[in-house]
Amino acid sequence: MDKIVKKYQDGAVLNLFVTAGSRKVVFPVGINNWRKCIEISVSAPAKNNKANKEVIKTVADFFEKSVHDVFVLTGAKNPKKTVFVKGVTVDFVSDRLKESLNGL
Repeated sequence: MDKIVKKYQDGAVLNLFVTAGSRKVVFPVGINNWRKCIEISVSAPAKNNKANKEVIKTVADFFEKSVHDVFVLTGAKNPKKTVFVKGVTVDFVSDRLKESLNGL
């Protein structure tokens, strides 16, 4: 998990791999060890920034943060994204993800 979640400024960054246009929104779907990222599925299409907005809302809801505390740092036009969550610790993010993924 240490290559997927890292400390950054006053929060943490996560490496995500997004599947847009899915039937339902799921986060986290699982860990992609080859890409070193957490997988997320969103129902919004990857057009006009709709998928990015849904990623931000989904990640914010998962970590109980405002959408104003979640930012796409890199990968705005790519399925592999680096997302910053302000005001959380790496331990908090890692623990929430592990708990949701049943310790994967």
